[in-house]
Amino acid sequence: MTQTIAPRVRILVLLFLAVTGALLAGAAPASAHAALTGSDPRQGTVVDKAPAQVSLTFSEPVAVSDDALRVLDPKGERVDKGDPDGASGTTYTVQLLSGLPDGTYTVTYQVVSADSHPVAGAFTFSVGAPSETSVEASAQSPDGGLIGSLYGTGRYLSYAGFAVMVGGAAFVLACWRPGSGVRAVQRLVVSGWLTLTAATLALLLLRGSYTSSGKIGDVFDLTLLSEVLQTKTGAALVSRLLLLAAAALFIAVLFGSAQYQRNDEEKRDLSFGLAVGGTVVAAGLAASWAMSEHASQGIQPGLAMPVDVVHLLAVAAWLGGLTALLVALYRAPADTAVDTAAVQRFSRLAFGSVVALVVTGIYQSWRQLGSWSAFTDTRYGQLLLVKIGLVVAMVGIAYASRRWTARLAEPGAPVTLREEQKETAAARSATGGGAGQESAGATGTGKAGAGTETTAAASASVSAASADTDTDTDTDTDTDTDTDTDTEREKPAAVTGPAEVRSEESGAGAKAGGDSTRAAQLARQRAAVATARQKRLRDADPNRFGLRRSVLAEAGTAVVLLAITTVLTQTEPGRTEQEAERAASSSAPSLPSASSAQGTGAVTLNMPFDTGGKNGKGVVTIDLDPARVGGNDMHVYVERTDGKAFDVPELKVALTLSTKEIGPLPVVPDRLATGHLSASGVQIPMAGDWTVEVTVRTSDIDQVTVSKNAQIG
Repeated sequence: MTQTIAPRVRILVLLFLAVTGALLAGAAPASAHAALTGSDPRQGTVVDKAPAQVSLTFSEPVAVSDDALRVLDPKGERVDKGDPDGASGTTYTVQLLSGLPDGTYTVTYQVVSADSHPVAGAFTFSVGAPSETSVEASAQSPDGGLIGSLYGTGRYLSYAGFAVMVGGAAFVLACWRPGSGVRAVQRLVVSGWLTLTAATLALLLLRGSYTSSGKIGDVFDLTLLSEVLQTKTGAALVSRLLLLAAAALFIAVLFGSAQYQRNDEEKRDLSFGLAVGGTVVAAGLAASWAMSEHASQGIQPGLAMPVDVVHLLAVAAWLGGLTALLVALYRAPADTAVDTAAVQRFSRLAFGSVVALVVTGIYQSWRQLGSWSAFTDTRYGQLLLVKIGLVVAMVGIAYASRRWTARLAEPGAPVTLREEQKETAAARSATGGGAGQESAGATGTGKAGAGTETTAAASASVSAASADTDTDTDTDTDTDTDTDTDTEREKPAAVTGPAEVRSEESGAGAKAGGDSTRAAQLARQRAAVATARQKRLRDADPNRFGLRRSVLAEAGTAVVLLAITTVLTQTEPGRTEQEAERAASSSAPSLPSASSAQGTGAVTLNMPFDTGGKNGKGVVTIDLDPARVGGNDMHVYVERTDGKAFDVPELKVALTLSTKEIGPLPVVPDRLATGHLSASGVQIPMAGDWTVEVTVRTSDIDQVTVSKNAQIG
């Protein structure tokens, strides 16, 4: 059964667009990998007199610009002076003007974490007593708009281009050397190089706006570009471009060598040189990510960066090689079809890549999460679980592919490569004989020549119309016809006189050019028929067709897997998120007195919930006091449907003011008694109709989020 590749390509493209769009749209606006862990004054506190400076402490070193830290008074006027000072590790300070009046002040920050991601946020503190403020303290990072989406798309394309280029070249070099002469495979690898190069240039231009203003007009700002080039990320992108120049030379040699005939020793030397050079270039490209992102920060960076390089190379060898195999199975010419040995070599390469992925992935998971609870309690852990599930699915599909590969090597397959080659050789030999005889028959009379033309045209028509018949039968018929024509041509030449002979010879000479052209056309037609028949016989092999389908399924899963990986690189690691929550909880001012009875706050919200599991129903009540701009005390009460206090494993609160694009502002209350949790110093930066979301988890897998709106301030 012959299947076309166009519908499958369209499906993969649509799948890529849908998954990428959904994941990028669903990503949190602020994909920070550094978190604010403390401040002086602390968030929501009321101090007796105005401080001389404001200090912010982050979970890791960050890059700060002149306007990275700002302090605004209740009217929205800046009261900070000078540039931020970051002399003490992860703590950064900015000086304040003297003689500040009482009121609520807003601190905003916009920095870049050490692993290249922008971090933005805001909080308030008060001098003397809280007051109203006109400041719109948006916590939205510049990477949440159009620039953020473009930057995320560029990251995806850069990963995809790297995988296709490196994996495709590895497939040709290690598994299928004849593939270096296949035009479809050449186009695939070159397309990977072009995609990675274009994406890298785009990321370099977008970087300045991505980490600062988020405006599309700043993409071509040369001042921002010069600042980017002085950062670690900018240096990594430039290094990647330089390595891509070396990769272009490698690709030219890899595919250019297919045009020259070499002995076995020369081929071995060339393959060894290409393998060494290609590995060095690929490792350098992978290091351009490892040295500027997650692996370069956190615990054990000296070990994490080489592990990340190995992880990226294994991904490229597996996914990129899989893409090259898919193209070879569908688009390789019939006379250069990928053979069983090549598929088996790639199967071994893919197995080694999966082993490397598992080993390096376990280490990276431990490093980025730090605890089992982070798998379910953090966005990073949840995405990682999805990625693990996709890898398991791909391994299962790969097992099916190995079974199809084994069947290709079994005796009794419908058509083997050796049989196809024999049929092709026989067809070419017969075609050559027929053409030669027709050329020799050009010395006959004009009448006989006309008969030859009719015979050649008829033979061509029969050959084109009989695509499913045996090529050898057609060839023999044509040869017999040509022989009979030659016999008829010899008879007039024997009975004519010398003058007539000369006349006939001159006519035959004029006709010889036309006959040779028609013979060449007939030979091409016969070769095309033989090639088409050979391809049909190859495609009719059910084992090869089954291998195609399983590899196509693997490639479709790989598209989704690569999209998940891209979003993971833009998501705050679970270890950092949990450490920031613990630090924020410990730095919050303690509650002076806490009653075990339900309080009477200025705002009280009752929200029934049902997690869907056993004993998963109840009611959560939130008291917010005094429910105004500035610091507030929050009490949370959880009860079962029968009114009894209910201890849940986890409860989180988030506040969002969507009209001003503020939030979600997370609140993690502490347990005081059975079914009673509280949090003090809950900051409300401005008045408005706030959405209060409560996430309740009643078991390891049962969780629900309920919400209500409340007018605060």
